[in-house]
Amino acid sequence: MNRMVAVATLFVIVHHLVAFVHGAAHQQLDVGLDPWQQVFVWVVIIILPIVSLILYWTPFKQAAAVTLSSSMLAGLLFGVYFHFVASTPDHVSHLPDAEGRGLFVATAVLLVPIEGLAAAFGLWSWLKLRKPAV
Repeated sequence: MNRMVAVATLFVIVHHLVAFVHGAAHQQLDVGLDPWQQVFVWVVIIILPIVSLILYWTPFKQAAAVTLSSSMLAGLLFGVYFHFVASTPDHVSHLPDAEGRGLFVATAVLLVPIEGLAAAFGLWSWLKLRKPAV
């Protein structure tokens, strides 16, 4: 396995572990998402990184890099907006004072560098994989 595939695999696994724990904290605190947000989370935050990971293991590594970078950037923007900017029940300062609050905040914060670094890695790997213009 080459290093690029190994790093992409690590990013997706770590991201999904943190995202899974964050989702569990959502449930524990009963902080729901709107239907469109649920679709976004499932498609962009859960499914697309897995698709990118599968593609990294094939000859379609450029598509993998674009998919990883764009899905992680979209997830980053979504998470930052809803956890730290918008005044919603999902905002870290508007959570109920209950068990799971610390886990929610910790995972919301952890997702920022993970998604940011994964997006940057996807962009970097796409640049490395591009065929040079002739």
